[in-house]
Amino acid sequence: MSKKKDKRKVESEIPVKKIPGKRSYFDPKTIAAVLGVFILLFLIYSIMPQGSDQWNVRKDGVLSYTENRGRVDVNVLKTESSGNYTLETISFASKDYTVEGLLRIPSSDKKVPAIVILPGATVPKEGTQGLAEIFSSLGYASLGIEQRNRGSVNPDYDYNLFKEGKEPVEHKMVFDALRTVDVLKQDSRIDPKKIAIVGESNGGRFAIIATAIDPDIKGVIGISTSGYDMESETAGIRDETFIRFYRSIDPDTYLGLISPRKLVMMHSVNDSIIPIDLAGRTFKQAKEPKQFYSVTTGSHGFSNGMRVPLEDELRLMFQ
Repeated sequence: MSKKKDKRKVESEIPVKKIPGKRSYFDPKTIAAVLGVFILLFLIYSIMPQGSDQWNVRKDGVLSYTENRGRVDVNVLKTESSGNYTLETISFASKDYTVEGLLRIPSSDKKVPAIVILPGATVPKEGTQGLAEIFSSLGYASLGIEQRNRGSVNPDYDYNLFKEGKEPVEHKMVFDALRTVDVLKQDSRIDPKKIAIVGESNGGRFAIIATAIDPDIKGVIGISTSGYDMESETAGIRDETFIRFYRSIDPDTYLGLISPRKLVMMHSVNDSIIPIDLAGRTFKQAKEPKQFYSVTTGSHGFSNGMRVPLEDELRLMFQ
């Protein structure tokens, strides 16, 4: 018995080394401090502008921007009111450009559908108001913008930018259209699930591409517009960068990405700027649902013969 007692005594006398000042990582004060840091980081993140304006062009030439582009800071420069609508002159930043637009909101006690209007080359934002008045009479809001370069394009200049890894101007013009959609989405007077794009001439090209990129857009109506048929134009060319760029600016590249939303095209048989045959070729490549209207009124751009089908197609898109 005594031997066992002695053994226990020896074991109890083995010294235990203690590290002065060291405390457990699971100390309540440490846990509270860590949680405080996480909460602070979350608050900082939540108030920072979210979203991205990064661009990418796939190997097949399809341009893409993220669907989460972040909130837009909108400046209201002028407001005019009548009994039937409110007309606001607004501006907002889109990459390196300040977009100006005319936002027309019909008087309503509920959220209304809305339409982005992209004018043709050289046409200012004021040139969108003929369509805007029609849309307002139907109970739809609209935002017609002043496109950068007044809608004019320079593919050779843009191709050189693309070769250098810089964002082409035509890509930025598509992004401008997407940011215009974002302005409407965040407006409390607009139904964010009922936004479409109408584009004339060059504006119709950007409208088709923007609609293909953003699946939230309800549909697109192209007036007096067409693709470039770059597949034929680049046949026999081996330069992959060249082909990739020119596909990226061609609406024909994006036609398969619009469905199941609807593509509508309207064209005058008298159009000498973009012949109706070119529009028909583009339309043929599109998937269903789609509709083509050929009219005998006017020449290039919207004309009275397009009004009834335009109204009918918008009703279908927003129903």
